[in-house]
Amino acid sequence: MNSKNSQKDLKPFFSLIIIFITFFAIAFLQMEERRLGYQVFYLTKEVKKTEQEKRVKEIELAKLNKPSRLMQYAKDRLTLQKPEMDQIIHIAGPVKTYSLKKRIEIEN
Repeated sequence: MNSKNSQKDLKPFFSLIIIFITFFAIAFLQMEERRLGYQVFYLTKEVKKTEQEKRVKEIELAKLNKPSRLMQYAKDRLTLQKPEMDQIIHIAGPVKTYSLKKRIEIEN
């Protein structure tokens, strides 16, 4: 009988412990949700900033690779000039000539 009374006395105590643990778990999960929400917000902001920087770099690269820009850079910084006609050397590859006999063999 004594053990039944002690169990009846402990039931409200265990109920309160379960209720407190539940409340603490709910509070912890809400705080964790808020923390993760802020983290997602900051990461999204960082992604947008990085994408914007990427667009700016792509535009800058396109400007730097323009032929007119490269020509100006070559003239100003590298002191290059357009070649004169007498400076250009045309190099032709070996010309393959076939005799008439070989040409007939190739065509057949």
